Amino acid sequence: MEAGFWGVVTGSALIIGALIGLYFNLPQRLVAGIMAFGSGVLISMLTFNLLVDAYDKAGIYPVMTGFLSGAIAFSLGDITLSRYSARHRKRSTGQLPSEEAVKGSGLAIALGSLMDGIPEAIVIGISLLAGGGVSTIIVIGIFLSNFPEGLSSSAGMRLSGRSKAYVLGVWGTIAALTAIAAIVGCIAFEHLPGPMIAGSLSFAAGALLAMVADTMIPEAFEKMHDFTGLIVVAGFALIFFLDRIL
Repeated sequence: MEAGFWGVVTGSALIIGALIGLYFNLPQRLVAGIMAFGSGVLISMLTFNLLVDAYDKAGIYPVMTGFLSGAIAFSLGDITLSRYSARHRKRSTGQLPSEEAVKGSGLAIALGSLMDGIPEAIVIGISLLAGGGVSTIIVIGIFLSNFPEGLSSSAGMRLSGRSKAYVLGVWGTIAALTAIAAIVGCIAFEHLPGPMIAGSLSFAAGALLAMVADTMIPEAFEKMHDFTGLIVVAGFALIFFLDRIL
């Protein structure tokens, strides 16, 4: 139940971002800047929390195996969904096709967004297995990265002609599935040996890093250009600071 609760908390950031993207016409550079900041947050979280924790549990080989496998799995899934025009699912600039233009693109966009969120949810569930409650940094990091995802993607869906009901339905469903995935992650991995848990954490980290590089940073760079790196570093620095302080 605790895993499900934190899954709802982090998933709610998607809905908050989607509502703002739908009802407020924010400047494109601001949306891109928020996306860049979220990218830095995720990179820092998976570096200082997921990979380090996995390494402490099982050493280098399970970590490298899981990390590379996660990146490969995400990339293959992304390539498959890109055939249905879901590659730009996080773009806010109207690059998403309408359902009339590309049949099945709406489902592909929804599946792609779900694929982006499931690794984060599983991480929440696994982080509870060590006892002492969920990692504060993981919750903060996922929440801060989910917000720009929902914001940018909903703005792009709106420009492609999809209804508000469709957009909110997509993100509401993904937020609910995030909570379910967190519960599943907590239950499914409870009795697994340390190396398998470490490999699973690393797998999620690899998938998340591939997602950031494929979908979030390109959206940010398209509008921010030379300031993208600086804003990514700011997000990275915030999570590193909080990790050391907390």
